Amino acid sequence: MKYAAVVLLLLLSLPGFAQVTGKVTDVNGKPVPYASVIIAGTYNGTSSNAEGEYNLNVKTKATYTIIVQSLGFKTFEAIADVNKFPFTLNVTLQEESYSLDEVVISGKNNPANDIIKKAIESREANAAKTASYTADFYSKGLFRIKDVPTKFLWFKVRNLQNVIDPSGSGVLYLSETVSEIKSQKPDKLNEHIVASLTSGSDNGYSFNNAASADFDFYENYIPFEVNAVSPIADNAFTYYNYTLESTFYDVNKNLINKIKVAAKRDSEPSFNGYIYVVENSWQLYALSLSISGKKIQQDLLNTLLIQQNFGYNTTEKIWSKNVQTLDFEASLFGAELSGRFSYVYSNYNFNPAFDRKTFSNEVLNFAPDANKKPISYWRQERPIPLTAEERNDYTKKDSIELVINTKAYKDSLDKKNNKFSFYSPVIGYNYNNSYENWTLSYTGIIKKLGFNTVQAYAFAPSIYFTKRDPEKVTYTTVGTDLNYGFAEKRFRATGTISRKFNNFSKRIITFTGGSTIEQFNPENPINRIVNSISSLFFKDNYMKLYDNQFARLSYQEEPVNGVYLFGTFEYTKKRSLFNNTNFSTLKDLYDPYLSNNPWAPDDYTTPAFLKHDMFKASIATSFMFGQKYQTRPNGKFIIEETKFPKIFLKYEKGFASSIDDYNFDHLSARVTYDVTIGNKGNLGMSFRGGTFLDSGDNIAFTDYRHFNGNQTYVGKSERYLNVFNLLPYYTHSTNDKYFEAHIEHNFNGYLTNTIPLINELDYHLVAGYHLLTIPERNPYMEFSVGLDNLGWGKFRFLRIDYVRSYESGFRSQGLIFGLTFLDILE
Repeated sequence: MKYAAVVLLLLLSLPGFAQVTGKVTDVNGKPVPYASVIIAGTYNGTSSNAEGEYNLNVKTKATYTIIVQSLGFKTFEAIADVNKFPFTLNVTLQEESYSLDEVVISGKNNPANDIIKKAIESREANAAKTASYTADFYSKGLFRIKDVPTKFLWFKVRNLQNVIDPSGSGVLYLSETVSEIKSQKPDKLNEHIVASLTSGSDNGYSFNNAASADFDFYENYIPFEVNAVSPIADNAFTYYNYTLESTFYDVNKNLINKIKVAAKRDSEPSFNGYIYVVENSWQLYALSLSISGKKIQQDLLNTLLIQQNFGYNTTEKIWSKNVQTLDFEASLFGAELSGRFSYVYSNYNFNPAFDRKTFSNEVLNFAPDANKKPISYWRQERPIPLTAEERNDYTKKDSIELVINTKAYKDSLDKKNNKFSFYSPVIGYNYNNSYENWTLSYTGIIKKLGFNTVQAYAFAPSIYFTKRDPEKVTYTTVGTDLNYGFAEKRFRATGTISRKFNNFSKRIITFTGGSTIEQFNPENPINRIVNSISSLFFKDNYMKLYDNQFARLSYQEEPVNGVYLFGTFEYTKKRSLFNNTNFSTLKDLYDPYLSNNPWAPDDYTTPAFLKHDMFKASIATSFMFGQKYQTRPNGKFIIEETKFPKIFLKYEKGFASSIDDYNFDHLSARVTYDVTIGNKGNLGMSFRGGTFLDSGDNIAFTDYRHFNGNQTYVGKSERYLNVFNLLPYYTHSTNDKYFEAHIEHNFNGYLTNTIPLINELDYHLVAGYHLLTIPERNPYMEFSVGLDNLGWGKFRFLRIDYVRSYESGFRSQGLIFGLTFLDILE
């Protein structure tokens, strides 16, 4: 079985019976990689691989004119009398002889600027020529890694299912797809993946897709974390210098201008390299452009090289992209990652008959048997032949897969990884059964260790059992969360059972109950670590806690695309808690802290609310208008970007309380909206409002609407769209009407990258505004300005903001130090 599979996989690289095949070399016999090969007058094309080999899918015996082009070489035209299959056509390319004779150069004018101006003026008209189309699409992705360390800190990292060789190198990912795409500008796309092949997984589905390859330089901006400016964008002259290096004619007597593109400033999101522009039509002939990861806020990425070749259809007079490659290099902790994605577009139809049903929010789906295509299919349809490296990887990983999926191998791997150490009770422990797909996990004592004035030192380990179904991407989990406070001398425990029923609507039902200690604000604005440091070192006990004994049933699902439903029903029994310690490490060791009553910080005897029990129910929904998604055989996957606002609605009711005044009805709504403004940064907005309906004036303080304040001067999130950074935690809590607004714009280096010295630091300016209004108080406002992306090298997780607050005039000011990793440690 093993050796038969090896032989079959070797056949994957052999040409099919209905193909023109061959090798593209230069005059010295060296392979020419990623040359464009196309049948003249058609959109049937392909690309050579890294070794110069190509497969051109031709099914009818006839005489064809085949055009081969590659940057730096003369376009080759051959007449091929295809009288048998497979038909071999080897091609030798001559180096291009460049000249500037066709261009009149003036001492005053830069001819490249004139060409670029005409390309910019013609940009929209040229883009419209290919605005709507159908096409066949092929993609291949390859990730390599080398110099992987055996350990990072105390973690072993060189254990990737035998993918990495003893030197720490290997192929991490190799995958191919064949698909049919329909596209209509500006943002409509439908991709149907016909075939998918992933090295090392006969049941896997590739993540290669057309949307991730959509780099359209006829657009003003190329989408990354920060939009990069196209060399023919409307504002391109602000970012680039151009030099006309040479000109040449292609086989159709089109004059091609080779223009060097140079970014004016290294700190801005702009490219370096070459673009080739066709004289008179000012369409793109080819491009080779690189950009650093730093410029597009991909700090792990060193460089990205984008190369595109456009084929010319003499009948329709259209230059269309038929070959694209993306080469990248990245590094982390001494390991080097590199790779290439190759794409071939063929069989275009630029006059498709689209109707209203052609496009929907589903942008990608798979044929039912996409990952079950036979070897004969790949032999026939693969346009770019496999290289020796790729053939070896398919063969190697197929053999590995036969082994690693056996019970004996998985048991042996688990036996090695499931070892219980002396430190396990402290740092945590996982026990895996890979063959039966279940895990028993224990978080450890130290991971949830903290200090507060109710419990003093407290630890909160948890134990969970999870059973997974990898095929359906579902799970059932059962577990308990424990909590013990030393000063309180109180042990608490909650139990949870949760079931995910499917990976399409993602229905999850959870039942949990027990005894827990909670913050008055259920959004937990005070981080456990920050509170522990504030209390122990500065005597500031901001976290206010109460005891909750409860039983809760919750539900969530996305029954319709973009519409999410949430519901809870619970019985709860709550009581106030008091301080049980005055201990502090450095400051005023035994002087009293503020009380645990948010209403009265100097009152140590009056409870914040009376002990009571009640029933609570809530129903909530959210609307993600225009939500795009992919449908894969194992589930639905959301594409987060949306150009529309997101709306959240919630109704919560407390009833049958043992104290009548504590019954309440609470209706709330929230709208969030994010928009990218060209290359000028991201604007984020969040608006929230609500009211308590027919509720008494004296409902329990736990059920008030609390706002996310901050008195620690430490920020714990990447963006401040749900927090007031100088507002005390509970001074504005209300059981009446309320409205809050948060607006923040991150310029993503748009301004700072033009300032000498500062642009070398790659810091990003951030400006914000925050508003809170409640009855019987003047509006509370905050204005902020700060710098984001602070850090060293590839590690940038810091932010600093200067904030001023106002309420009936100036109120306070301060610096907020953002530590975005705190949420991970919570």
